[in-house]
Amino acid sequence: MADHQEASVTLPSDPASVATARRYVAEVLAEWGLPDDDTTADSVRLIVSELATNAVQHTFGQSPTFTVGIRLEREEWLRIGVTDSHPRWPKRLPAAVQQDNGRGMVIIRWLTAEAGGRLSVSPTEDGGKTVWIALPWTVGAAARTATGC
Repeated sequence: MADHQEASVTLPSDPASVATARRYVAEVLAEWGLPDDDTTADSVRLIVSELATNAVQHTFGQSPTFTVGIRLEREEWLRIGVTDSHPRWPKRLPAAVQQDNGRGMVIIRWLTAEAGGRLSVSPTEDGGKTVWIALPWTVGAAARTATGC
């Protein structure tokens, strides 16, 4: 396998695009060997849903599209980034118990940390940002350990 594999999709900032983004990432990861029923696959689907929802809801129509980028580095790290052109960076909002929203970044941080990963935000050249998660890639790790690779 190459040192890295990459894939990306750019979608309109529309609520219907959230499901499309989630499905796209799941399909790419399945092609790269992540079983659909793996707990990491479940976490990634939820993280992508939350990141894409944030890109749609919190850009206030100022980002007509968002891009989901996926990168597998040396079969060690999976990086997923959601990029939009809105300048405001995400922040954890206080969420009252009765609220239906406001917990997306908390969910993303928790799932990422639980998987041994990390979350970061980086600026884009056009004044927007990319919210990144990096997760250890465990697919095939048991087979590599067993064969001494």
